[in-house]
Amino acid sequence: MPAMVSSIRRQLTPGGLGVTRAPVGPVLALAALSALMLIDPAAREIALAALSDAYLAVSVFVAATLAAALLFETVFRVDLSDWLARRTAWQIPIAALLGALPGCGGAVIVVTQYLRGSIGFGSLIAVLTSTMGDAAFLLLAREPDTAALVFGLSLVVGIVSGAIVERLHGRDFMRADTGPPVRTTGAGTRLPPGAATRLWMALLAPGLALGLLLAFQVDTDALLGFLPVAEPTLWIGVAGGGLSLLIWAGGWAAADTTNADATLSPRVVATTSFVTVWVVAGFLAYELGSHYSGIDIAAAFRNAAVLLPLIGVLVGLLPGCGPAIVVTTLYLTGVVPLSAQLGNAIGNDGDALFPAMAMAPKAAVVATLYTMIPALLLGYAAYGLGY
Repeated sequence: MPAMVSSIRRQLTPGGLGVTRAPVGPVLALAALSALMLIDPAAREIALAALSDAYLAVSVFVAATLAAALLFETVFRVDLSDWLARRTAWQIPIAALLGALPGCGGAVIVVTQYLRGSIGFGSLIAVLTSTMGDAAFLLLAREPDTAALVFGLSLVVGIVSGAIVERLHGRDFMRADTGPPVRTTGAGTRLPPGAATRLWMALLAPGLALGLLLAFQVDTDALLGFLPVAEPTLWIGVAGGGLSLLIWAGGWAAADTTNADATLSPRVVATTSFVTVWVVAGFLAYELGSHYSGIDIAAAFRNAAVLLPLIGVLVGLLPGCGPAIVVTTLYLTGVVPLSAQLGNAIGNDGDALFPAMAMAPKAAVVATLYTMIPALLLGYAAYGLGY
C-alpha cells in the first residue's frame, strides 16, 4: 500500500524526510552476519537457510498480497486507508478477515494501516489475534479440516477480542505511540534502482511458485533436478532473500514511494524488502539462539503435560512465523495436542509484528500481551475438552 511505505519511511527517517543515502547500521549488520558465517560453518548453514526460508515462505506471499492490493487500488482508484477510515464499523471485521488469510501479507497491510493512523487499536488486536502467519500454509496442506476449524475460530476470536478492547480503550488507544499521519509529495526519496527492481521481480514468479509447492510439501529439489547445482531451491531462496537485504542495506527499502511517479513494482520491492529483513532477523534470532543455547524445543514439549497449551501460547509470543511453524510441525507429528496448536495460532502474531515492533514498540508489546488472553482461554478450553 502507498500508505504502508509512507508509514515505514516516516518512522525510519528523521522529520519524515526520505532516505537520501545508504544508512550505516544496515551495512554494519550485514558485515557482522557475513563475519559470523565465515567463522562458524553451522551459523553459515543456519543463515543461508534463514534467507531462503524467509524469502520462499514469507516474502513471496507478502509481495503477491501487496501487489494485488496495489493493483486493486490502481484499477479501481481506491485508497484502502481512506476507505477504512470512512468505515469505522467495518474496520475490526475486515482486519480479522485479512489476518485469518493464510500467510502474513494481509496482516502486514492491516498493521501498517494502524501505524499510519487509518484504523484503531481494536483492529490491531483483531488482526494479531486472527493471524496464524505462514504456519497456516503447512496446516492447510496437511490437515485442511483442522485448518478450516482453526481459521474459523481465529476469525471469530479476533473480531470479538478487537471489539472488546476497542470498547474498553477507544479507537485512539496508544495512538501517541505511532504519531500523526504524515503526507508528503515523495520528493527527495530514493526508489530501488531499475536493475535491482527488475531482477527482484524476475525472481518473484519462480519464488512464488516454489513457495506454494513447498507449502504443500512438494520436493522442489527433485523437480529442479535438471539444474546443474545442488539444492537449487535453497539457492533460489538465498538469491531472493539476499537481494532483499542488499536493497534494504542501500536505504531503498525505507523510501517513500507515494509519489505519482512511483510504479507498482518499486513499491512492492521496497516494502517487501523491508519486511524480509525483519523476518530474516526473527529467523536468525530463533535459530541461532537455539543453536548456541542448546535448547531442544521439541523435547520441552514432550516432557510437559498440562503446560502444553501455555507453552504453545508463549512460543506464539515470539515474533515471526518460525516458532509457529515449529509448533504446527510438532502438532502434525503428534508431539503436541490440538490445544497447544490452537493456543499458538491465536497467540502467534506472525511476521506482521516486526514492523509494529520497529515503529510502534509500546503498542506492539501491549497488543501482544492482549492476544495472550484469548489464546490461553481457547487453548485451555480445548485442553479441558480432551483435545
